[in-house]
Amino acid sequence: MFGIYLKRELGRRKKAALVIALGLALGIALVITVNSVSAGMTQAQDKVLKSLYGLGTDMTVTKAQSAPKAGSSQGPDFKFGARSSSSSKQSSDRVMTQGGQALTSSLVGKVAAQQGVSAAVGAIALNVTKVDGSFTQGKAKTSTSGSSQQGGPGGSGSGGGSGQPQVQGGGASFNVNSYSVAGVDVTDQGLGPLATSKITSGRTFTTAQTDAKVAVVGKSYAKSKKYKVGSTFKVSGTKYTVIGIAAPDSSESTTDVFLPLKQAQALAGSKNKVTTIYVKATDSKQISTVKKTIQKNISGTTVTTSADLASTVSGSLSTASDLATSVGKWLSIAVLAAAFLVAALLTSSAVSRRVREFGTLKALGWPSRKVTRQVVGESMVNGLIGGALGIALGLAAAYAVTAISPKLTAQLGTTGGGGGMGGPGGGGPGGQSASSTVQIALSAPVSLTTIALAVALAVTGGLIAGAMGGWRASRMRPADALRSVS
Repeated sequence: MFGIYLKRELGRRKKAALVIALGLALGIALVITVNSVSAGMTQAQDKVLKSLYGLGTDMTVTKAQSAPKAGSSQGPDFKFGARSSSSSKQSSDRVMTQGGQALTSSLVGKVAAQQGVSAAVGAIALNVTKVDGSFTQGKAKTSTSGSSQQGGPGGSGSGGGSGQPQVQGGGASFNVNSYSVAGVDVTDQGLGPLATSKITSGRTFTTAQTDAKVAVVGKSYAKSKKYKVGSTFKVSGTKYTVIGIAAPDSSESTTDVFLPLKQAQALAGSKNKVTTIYVKATDSKQISTVKKTIQKNISGTTVTTSADLASTVSGSLSTASDLATSVGKWLSIAVLAAAFLVAALLTSSAVSRRVREFGTLKALGWPSRKVTRQVVGESMVNGLIGGALGIALGLAAAYAVTAISPKLTAQLGTTGGGGGMGGPGGGGPGGQSASSTVQIALSAPVSLTTIALAVALAVTGGLIAGAMGGWRASRMRPADALRSVS
């Protein structure tokens, strides 16, 4: 009897049922869209943090930034060999550690020995500026701006960070190229700059190549320089052989060339020095505790976690994420509350127009609870229909966002202590003062949890509307039906 009556009443009131269902559907669709976009934002932020910070890395340790000394040179002279004629071609490389801040290698072991630390490896981040030129009379001198040393994401290697030559007493023609180098601890490549990349050609370093003259080159840089496995190049007169081509797992890497740590240290004249220590905690839940332990026991260092890094992310990704989590959340709550209220009012209004019907049923012997059950049943069906429509609309909106894949930018600035973020290979602080910018496509994944939430909201909406309508129907008396006839 309940099913037959329910089917007949819903069939008679299709328009009213559709209006109630559509109201609930819009609210549920908005909730699904906001949740899926927020999930996409979280995934995008995770990709940014992984590409700029380092896979498997919980925190990094760098040297606390100190104020530059008065009168210190920001761009030391390039050194060229003696010229045997009035015009000759010469080449010179300037190798500098990023930010000029370095830690002793012995601190790597000291950090690894701290309570809560699972592993720690050191790395050194370098900038190499190569100048090729032909000279006529006089002495040539050039300097570059300190904030433009790096060749940029992917390492264009051509013109990135080029300086303006200053020529004294003669003429010169310069070609300036800048690229980034990361010294990698080849005995533990699960942490550090190379952890964010995968080898697409050739191979990576072996544990025996701690001081070998070999290199792994970033894919973009290799393409720009036409390097392949077996190619050779020189840095400050030392020849290196390319053994592998590496591509970043996500986004773009800011490192062009990876060398064994000892070789990179030798190029920089920084024996037993590192610029960054990459740390993995034994328990990710204890990262903040491990950070405090390292800061307490090892003075003069800056410890940066992924949480610190996330707070420095700005750009359209950060803005959109803030909007999704604040405005989007409250907007969906407001729309959903309005949808529930409208559904309840429409159901109550529909019940009021059925005075004769419900009054007659009570006169025939229907108890109030049976009338209420009938109204709640109709509302539940309307809620489920609204839920189905809302899920369909929400999935369509999420699919549209994923199909369009709008590009968002994330700019990673510097943190307190002077450790510029976004170092070699995206592996954390590299001592840079310049920020790194990456682009990432937004998607809107819909999880089973979101679908379950939508179903729960549909049932809740139906129950709220049914409760309102059932309460109104339970207050009707048989006499109401007689008055409505007269």
